[in-house]
Amino acid sequence: MYGTWMVAVFITAAAGVISILVPQPLTWLVAAAVVGVFWLWSVAYYAFTRLSVDYLLTSQRLVHKTGILRQVTNRIEVIDIDDVQFVQGLFERMFGVGTIKLLSSDTSDPSLVLRGIDNVQQVASLIDNARRDERRKRGLYMETV
Repeated sequence: MYGTWMVAVFITAAAGVISILVPQPLTWLVAAAVVGVFWLWSVAYYAFTRLSVDYLLTSQRLVHKTGILRQVTNRIEVIDIDDVQFVQGLFERMFGVGTIKLLSSDTSDPSLVLRGIDNVQQVASLIDNARRDERRKRGLYMETV
């Protein structure tokens, strides 16, 4: 969401500069409307995203819930996770968030993307360690899977 906030600040500044350079009442009205709609959309999208996605990691499974009115729950066994990757762009790295990509042998959802994760490196390590611990506990070696 940091990219969205940066774009919102840029649009607000650009609308202010255009309103100053073109001193017409209609310009101020259009600029205010564009900025207001964009900020309202950004806040609504942020609230929806925060309220509609939930993750729970246990020692045996990763539970991913999405939705507000209609909730969909997807469970992936930790032992089925084959690869854990995290990605951070420039702004994401500055603010300590990122995206985790999971590849698994789960037939219903072989690829799962977790977006907007705080402390992404630590969370990716938690998932990877849970995967390794469960495989060790069940006697599966990383090289054979």
